[in-house]
Amino acid sequence: MSARERVQSFGRTMADWSERWVPSPFLFAVILTLIAYVAAIVFTPDGPYQNIQNWYDGFWSLLTFAMQMVLILVTGYAVADSDFVSSYLNRLASVPDTNTQAAALVAAVSLLFGYFHWGIGLIVGAIFAIFVARAGHERGKTFHYPILCAAGYTSQTIWHVGPSTSAGLLSATEGHPFVDTIGIVPLNESVFTVYAFGIAVLVFLTVIPVLAFLAPEEEDATGIDEYAPSLLKGESMDEAIDDDNTRATQAEVSRSPADRINDSRAIAYLIGTGMMVYVIQYFVTAGGIGEALDLNVFNFTFIALGLFLHKTPAAYMETIRDATEGAAGIILQFPFYAGILGIISNSGLSDLIAEGLLAVATPQTFPVVAWLLGGVMNLFVPSGGGEWGIIGGVVGSAAVELGVPPGKAIVAYGVGDMWTNMFQPFWAIPLLGLTKIRARDILGYTIIVMFVLLPVFALGLYFLPY
Repeated sequence: MSARERVQSFGRTMADWSERWVPSPFLFAVILTLIAYVAAIVFTPDGPYQNIQNWYDGFWSLLTFAMQMVLILVTGYAVADSDFVSSYLNRLASVPDTNTQAAALVAAVSLLFGYFHWGIGLIVGAIFAIFVARAGHERGKTFHYPILCAAGYTSQTIWHVGPSTSAGLLSATEGHPFVDTIGIVPLNESVFTVYAFGIAVLVFLTVIPVLAFLAPEEEDATGIDEYAPSLLKGESMDEAIDDDNTRATQAEVSRSPADRINDSRAIAYLIGTGMMVYVIQYFVTAGGIGEALDLNVFNFTFIALGLFLHKTPAAYMETIRDATEGAAGIILQFPFYAGILGIISNSGLSDLIAEGLLAVATPQTFPVVAWLLGGVMNLFVPSGGGEWGIIGGVVGSAAVELGVPPGKAIVAYGVGDMWTNMFQPFWAIPLLGLTKIRARDILGYTIIVMFVLLPVFALGLYFLPY
């Protein structure tokens, strides 16, 4: 058995284990709630009822943040699902001639889009995997569909060192939950630093070759026709790509004034232009993107882009409606994350965790410790924003105590979150729905990516300059 075959066999074993033993993300949130509750009773003076009170006091504390996370997902989905983006991806899909080239190209495109926006990267990765597989099939080539879908998911290994970073954007927003601990941390102190850029470069230089190496020869490949034949028949896929143009012309056949307004390009362009005028003026006045970008401005910008790309209010609203299915986990789970935050912070458990971090970390090793903490937390709370809402104050206070810049701590923690996304399939759900593939079919490859990134991230976080 060759080295490649041994690696692929290991990946299949890990995928089978994950499918059998890893519970749903919501159940993880419930389990973590119980763990935090019991730990607070055991290690702090607060008793059983007081910790229920602590839980409730925190339960609704992240509603604004939860809505901001929902908007990041759905507005990113809307941009990725536009006819403009899809048409360019379709042309690019005919470039690769071998499985190695196909896997590398899908990974590169997914990482590129994922760096700038995790929601766009996730959807573009899924769509592009389908396009590449289908283009190969049309030319009589068999591209291994599972590895293309796995490559499409790798956008989640880079997003937290890019401008859509949940922890970074929250920490740059006025009045965030930890402002008394770390203050306002603009993006040019977190993801717009040499430290974060260096990590992003390492991800590109690692993930693309790994996926290319894992790609099987064509005679060993299983194509899209075996996994998702309906996508070859164009069953809803082509119609979905052309929806924007179809809906944009509905004004010609609308029979009521309300329908004509809903299908008016002028309305969409007028509102979008007004929004972009504000965004441009905001950044000019504030002195640049790195100083001023926060969650609200980020989402405001992508709503404007979505209106331009979908051309009419009705078309944009329909795409947002499609995207909200993927936001269900955020909507339900964020109050539980906030409740965990309430238990940890109000009981004093956060102080004990911070003391534990200080006991095992030095100013030099703290980024590595924060990275590992983020990786473990992501297995239980598969949301970068949700994790930071729970433990950000603890990480921030420990960083301040050790003299580590808060921006560096944010990056290190975020790297841990995105690292174990390759094991935790929660954010793969939208991709799985679009590609019609199972989690177990891609996890074998993504888990290998996670293991290869382990020394890369450890060394990068320790040695890269800030």
